Amino acid sequence: MCRCMVTLATLLLTGTLVFSAEDSWPQFRGPTGDGLASATAEPPVEWSETKNIAWKVATPGKGRSSPVIMGDRIFLTMALEEGTKRTRIGPDDMQVATRIKPGVVCLDRNTGKQLWHTTLFDIENPQPVHWLNSFATPTPVVEGNRVYCDFGAFATGCLDAETGSIVWKTQVPLDHQVGPGSSIIVYQNLLLMLRDGRSAQFVTALDKETGKTVWKVDRPPLNGSNDTRKCFSTPLLIQVKDQVQMLAVGARWIVAYEPLTGKEIWRLRHGEGFSIGARPVFGNGLAIFSTGCMKPVLLAVKTDGQGEVPATGIVWKSPRNVPVMSSPLLVGDEVYVVSDPGIASCSSAKTGDLIWQEKIGVACYASPTLADGRIYFFCNDGKAVVLKAGTKMERLGENTIEGFITASPAFLGKAIYVRTDGHMYRIESKQ
Repeated sequence: MCRCMVTLATLLLTGTLVFSAEDSWPQFRGPTGDGLASATAEPPVEWSETKNIAWKVATPGKGRSSPVIMGDRIFLTMALEEGTKRTRIGPDDMQVATRIKPGVVCLDRNTGKQLWHTTLFDIENPQPVHWLNSFATPTPVVEGNRVYCDFGAFATGCLDAETGSIVWKTQVPLDHQVGPGSSIIVYQNLLLMLRDGRSAQFVTALDKETGKTVWKVDRPPLNGSNDTRKCFSTPLLIQVKDQVQMLAVGARWIVAYEPLTGKEIWRLRHGEGFSIGARPVFGNGLAIFSTGCMKPVLLAVKTDGQGEVPATGIVWKSPRNVPVMSSPLLVGDEVYVVSDPGIASCSSAKTGDLIWQEKIGVACYASPTLADGRIYFFCNDGKAVVLKAGTKMERLGENTIEGFITASPAFLGKAIYVRTDGHMYRIESKQ
């Protein structure tokens, strides 16, 4: 296994903080956290169940988190479930279980062989989760010889990446209502997480060596019912001049924090949106993000403010076919999104003006990725559409594998690592 230590110290021109290792996909949406694969990535354009599949293996348990990779190892969070059934709870289509065992599975990247499987907790009668969610949806982070994993209120822990042994484990309680979704990030000695639930809304930092709480900060005040206060976005670390900011989108507000202390730098009210699944992106001094339910809007806001920023901090907004679930992709002067019903769009990142728009699938929850000048969109039914990045809509490939996909894939070298509800795939050209 690669022993190179990974840091968050390397900066891109966009100001986004990144991991430095070339042989890693260490967090949700990759090294930069925004869906941009390494410049050395050369994934295939065509594949099927019988073409360009290096390996396909069944995965134990269930989970809709994305795979993370370090060296020759792939790490997946999952939960072994007992007594799971689908049921209606109020207005929501939910699933309940009599018992879950959240844990982490490590696979050999070259063969797909399972190397170890570690369970963190054994939980009876866990909180129910939405049918489109899972008991293991937040994506872990791998850094050096540690794997940090979070299952929302169910479990949080740190494992040895080589052996799978538990370094520490804890629980950070919350009533998610429909299950967890926000992924963790690391910064220096801290493990940073959003806890925007129905019962409480806060951001917190744990010491990544011990799991002990270092700081905890309540989110801005919210109006409306408790059911409209939840959010599932993943924070993004950015560099604004000489200051590191942690962007955290929540219900009604986007807030920038000092990651070491939790001190609020600025906040801006984005409207009435909630249940936001998308992670923001950052470039050219603008944070671009979706506002979630009920009617999502794509916003671009300035990031150089202090205190409560007025509405003039919003540079542009677009209401056209905006996703609630998947994150935007920023490539140069264009921003790409795919709506939950499967409509892909390209807009100007500077003005929000629509450049092109086209239906590509029935439903798409995974976030798009840029690799080798191509944009990869994965849809729930196993379909993937590959487009050439640019202001002209140009299809390069359309492919299908078996299984339900909501997890965003990982891209490393010439391979794509795709997680369905029951399998992991390594997709790679045999040429």
